Amino acid sequence: MAFKFENLQVWQKALDLTDEINILTKNNFPKDELFILTSQIKRADDSVVLNIAEGCTGQTNAVFSNFLGYSLRSGIEVVACLFIAKRRKIIGEDDFQRLYDEYQSLIKMITSLRNTL
Repeated sequence: MAFKFENLQVWQKALDLTDEINILTKNNFPKDELFILTSQIKRADDSVVLNIAEGCTGQTNAVFSNFLGYSLRSGIEVVACLFIAKRRKIIGEDDFQRLYDEYQSLIKMITSLRNTL
Protein backbone atom coordinates (compact mmCIF):
# COMPACT_ATOMS: atom_id res chain seq x y z
CA MET A 1 0.00 0.00 0.00
CA ALA A 2 1.48 3.26 -1.13
CA PHE A 3 -0.35 5.77 1.05
CA LYS A 4 -0.54 5.92 4.84
CA PHE A 5 -4.35 6.22 4.91
CA GLU A 6 -4.78 2.89 3.11
CA ASN A 7 -3.60 1.09 6.25
CA LEU A 8 -6.15 2.78 8.52
CA GLN A 9 -9.04 0.50 9.49
CA VAL A 10 -11.26 3.55 9.87
CA TRP A 11 -10.58 4.56 6.26
CA GLN A 12 -11.21 1.02 5.04
CA LYS A 13 -14.55 0.86 6.90
CA ALA A 14 -15.57 4.27 5.55
CA LEU A 15 -14.68 3.12 2.03
CA ASP A 16 -16.77 -0.03 2.47
CA LEU A 17 -19.70 2.10 3.58
CA THR A 18 -19.49 4.14 0.38
CA ASP A 19 -20.34 0.92 -1.44
CA GLU A 20 -23.30 0.34 0.87
CA ILE A 21 -24.67 3.86 0.33
CA ASN A 22 -24.15 3.59 -3.42
CA ILE A 23 -26.12 0.33 -3.55
CA LEU A 24 -28.83 1.74 -1.31
CA THR A 25 -29.32 4.84 -3.45
CA LYS A 26 -29.30 2.88 -6.72
CA ASN A 27 -31.83 0.34 -5.48
CA ASN A 28 -34.13 2.43 -3.30
CA PHE A 29 -33.99 6.13 -4.03
CA PRO A 30 -36.49 7.43 -6.61
CA LYS A 31 -35.41 9.45 -9.63
CA ASP A 32 -37.05 12.60 -8.26
CA GLU A 33 -34.53 12.52 -5.38
CA LEU A 34 -31.51 12.21 -7.71
CA PHE A 35 -30.38 15.83 -7.38
CA ILE A 36 -31.67 16.24 -3.84
CA LEU A 37 -31.32 13.56 -1.16
CA THR A 38 -29.44 11.04 -3.33
CA SER A 39 -26.78 13.59 -4.20
CA GLN A 40 -26.56 14.85 -0.62
CA ILE A 41 -26.09 11.46 1.04
CA LYS A 42 -23.54 10.33 -1.55
CA ARG A 43 -21.50 13.55 -1.25
CA ALA A 44 -21.53 13.35 2.55
CA ASP A 45 -20.60 9.68 2.46
CA ASP A 46 -17.72 10.29 0.06
CA SER A 47 -16.59 13.22 2.20
CA VAL A 48 -16.01 10.91 5.16
CA VAL A 49 -13.52 8.83 3.16
CA LEU A 50 -11.89 11.76 1.42
CA ASN A 51 -11.29 13.79 4.57
CA ILE A 52 -9.68 10.86 6.37
CA ALA A 53 -7.34 10.34 3.42
CA GLU A 54 -6.55 14.01 2.92
CA GLY A 55 -5.90 14.70 6.58
CA CYS A 56 -3.75 11.63 7.11
CA THR A 57 -1.32 12.17 4.29
CA GLY A 58 1.62 14.38 5.13
CA GLN A 59 -0.16 16.47 7.72
CA THR A 60 0.54 17.35 11.33
CA ASN A 61 -1.58 15.75 14.05
CA ALA A 62 -3.43 19.04 14.53
CA VAL A 63 -4.32 19.24 10.84
CA PHE A 64 -5.27 15.56 10.77
CA SER A 65 -7.51 16.15 13.78
CA ASN A 66 -9.27 18.96 11.91
CA PHE A 67 -9.86 16.73 8.90
CA LEU A 68 -11.19 13.98 11.16
CA GLY A 69 -13.60 16.59 12.52
CA TYR A 70 -14.83 17.24 8.97
CA SER A 71 -15.16 13.51 8.49
CA LEU A 72 -17.20 13.20 11.70
CA ARG A 73 -19.58 15.94 10.62
CA SER A 74 -20.02 14.33 7.22
CA GLY A 75 -20.79 11.00 8.93
CA ILE A 76 -23.45 12.71 11.03
CA GLU A 77 -24.84 14.23 7.84
CA VAL A 78 -25.17 10.73 6.34
CA VAL A 79 -27.09 9.62 9.43
CA ALA A 80 -29.40 12.64 9.13
CA CYS A 81 -29.99 11.75 5.46
CA LEU A 82 -30.89 8.22 6.52
CA PHE A 83 -33.50 9.63 8.89
CA ILE A 84 -34.95 11.74 6.08
CA ALA A 85 -35.00 8.76 3.72
CA LYS A 86 -36.78 6.67 6.33
CA ARG A 87 -39.33 9.39 7.03
CA ARG A 88 -40.02 9.77 3.30
CA LYS A 89 -40.45 5.99 3.13
CA ILE A 90 -37.58 5.64 0.67
CA ILE A 91 -35.86 3.07 2.88
CA GLY A 92 -37.29 0.60 5.34
CA GLU A 93 -36.49 0.11 8.99
CA ASP A 94 -34.05 -2.76 8.31
CA ASP A 95 -31.85 -0.77 5.92
CA PHE A 96 -32.07 2.26 8.17
CA GLN A 97 -31.06 0.38 11.31
CA ARG A 98 -28.24 -1.54 9.62
CA LEU A 99 -26.65 1.61 8.20
CA TYR A 100 -27.36 3.63 11.34
CA ASP A 101 -25.45 1.02 13.36
CA GLU A 102 -22.59 0.94 10.84
CA TYR A 103 -22.25 4.73 10.92
CA GLN A 104 -22.45 4.79 14.71
CA SER A 105 -19.53 2.35 14.75
CA LEU A 106 -17.60 4.37 12.15
CA ILE A 107 -18.13 7.61 14.04
CA LYS A 108 -16.84 5.98 17.23
CA MET A 109 -13.75 4.81 15.32
CA ILE A 110 -13.10 8.29 13.93
CA THR A 111 -13.58 9.83 17.37
CA SER A 112 -11.20 7.33 18.95
CA LEU A 113 -8.54 8.00 16.31
CA ARG A 114 -8.98 11.74 16.78
CA ASN A 115 -8.60 11.37 20.56
CA THR A 116 -5.24 9.59 20.12
CA LEU A 117 -3.71 12.50 18.20
